[in-house]
Amino acid sequence: MEVKNFVKKNKAFCLFALLALLIILTAIFAPVVTGGVSPTDSVLKDALQAPSARHIFGTDKLGRDIFTRVIYGARTSLTASFAVVLIIFALGTVLGVLAGYFGGWVDAVIMRIADMMVSFPGMVFAMAIAGILGASVRNAVIAVSLVSWTKYARLARSLVLKIRNRDYVAAAVVTGSKTPYILTKYMIPNVIPTLVITAATDIGGMMLELAGLSFLGFGAKAPTPEWGLMLNEGRQFIQSAPWMMLYPGAAIFVVVVVFNLLGDALRDILDPRDE
Repeated sequence: MEVKNFVKKNKAFCLFALLALLIILTAIFAPVVTGGVSPTDSVLKDALQAPSARHIFGTDKLGRDIFTRVIYGARTSLTASFAVVLIIFALGTVLGVLAGYFGGWVDAVIMRIADMMVSFPGMVFAMAIAGILGASVRNAVIAVSLVSWTKYARLARSLVLKIRNRDYVAAAVVTGSKTPYILTKYMIPNVIPTLVITAATDIGGMMLELAGLSFLGFGAKAPTPEWGLMLNEGRQFIQSAPWMMLYPGAAIFVVVVVFNLLGDALRDILDPRDE
């Protein structure tokens, strides 16, 4: 009964959560969805075939099935996006809580580093880092993470500053509670809901940034099935074989929209201002 009431009260969240789950399951069970076809198998005689019953999304310049590559690309794109969000969530939360709670030189050092990171355009800085490290999905994840954690740190710090001087925190200090206990008992639980909402809404944005790096040659390398890389590969065939860009672009659009709307729906549920 409680589940039924929750669904009735939060129809939008349940709908987009279901769509997001379907996308994730499609990525996990890509071999089943594609019938066991490899995303890297090349059949040159089938190159640049238009969508048909045999290749529903057509083929690319090497005769690889685009439907298969789009489905497997979900694995690469989702894994990389979730990895970035997890890294910046953990790193930003820890640094922000420490800066807000301890203040002084700890706050100054962490916030000056954050100021330095945001003084550069994010995408340009990520391109520079990825260019130094070398083109790969892992290095693209590292690059985007290094330029994106500051938002979480600033948000966590501001939330901690609001509760650091509350009476129950002062009482915990007076009664001899250790700093680790105060941080884990009072500080982190108060910042997590807001940061979870931010993380959920950032999944789509991180996916776009990673796809952008791959499109520009700083992310995934061929023959990895990755949506941004597929867009780059199809760029020179945009007039003769537009399906090479159409379907990866549509995949990015659909997934980004679903996760952005899921984040908005989650915010409506968890936003402490609604409590």
